[in-house]
Amino acid sequence: MAGHSKFKNIQFRKDRQDKARSKLFSKLSRDITLAARQGVPDPKDNSRLRLAIASAKAESMPKDNIERAIKKAQGGEVDTYEEIRYEGFGPGGVGLIVEVLTDNRNRAAANVRTIFGKNGGALGETGSVAFMFDRLGQIIYPLATASEDAVMEAAIEAGAEDAVTDEEAHTVFTAFEDLSAVADALETRFGAPKSTAIVWRPKSTTPVAGDQAATLIKLLDALDDDDDVQTVFSNEDISDAELARLNG
Repeated sequence: MAGHSKFKNIQFRKDRQDKARSKLFSKLSRDITLAARQGVPDPKDNSRLRLAIASAKAESMPKDNIERAIKKAQGGEVDTYEEIRYEGFGPGGVGLIVEVLTDNRNRAAANVRTIFGKNGGALGETGSVAFMFDRLGQIIYPLATASEDAVMEAAIEAGAEDAVTDEEAHTVFTAFEDLSAVADALETRFGAPKSTAIVWRPKSTTPVAGDQAATLIKLLDALDDDDDVQTVFSNEDISDAELARLNG
C-alpha cells in the first residue's frame, strides 16, 4: 500500500460548483432518491443510500433537503431515470468518464455529445476510456483528523487498498465492493469523513497546458453544469503554476 501518490483531483472545479449550488443540490437529491428507491429508505440497511447521504452532507446540503429526497422515493417518478456512462476524450488526449442520471436518454446523449464537440473533445465507444481507470471507493478525511501514519494503519486494518496523504487531505481508496465496510470501520475510529464516494481513479495522468488546458477546463465546466450529468472523472494533469495562471 503506497503512502503517497501523484494522483489528485483539481479542487478548483469543486470550488466553482459553489456558483451553482442549487444545481449541485438537485443532482445530490436525485442520487439520494434513486438510491432510496432501488433499496430501502433507511440508510442503515441501504449502503448506497448511506453513501449518497454522506456525499450530500459533505456538500453542506440541508437536512430537510435530504429528508425530502428520501420521501420522494415513495413515488413512482424515479422509475423513469436511467444511469448512463459516457466515455470520451478531451483536448490533449485527456480521458473522461461522464456519469449521467436522466429521464431522457436521447436528450442526455445529444447534450453530452454537443458539449464535447464544442469544447475540443469527442465521445468514444463504451470501454474506450474506462480501461485507463480503476473503479474504486474513495473516503476523504481532513488533515486534522489524525496523522498520516494513523490513517494508514487504520486503512490497512479496515481492508483498504491504498491511502494517500497530501497537503489537502487524507484519501483512502478501497475496492468497489468494500467501500461501505471500510467507511464504517474508519468512521468508528475517526468519526464521519469529509466525503465518501465511488470514483474512477486514473491509472496514469495526461499532462496538458496552455490553450489545451484552458479548453479542457471549459469542457469540464460545461459538463458539470449540465442537469443530467452527475459526476465527471478525468485523467488530466495540470500543473499548479498552470492552474494559477488559468484562474488569474
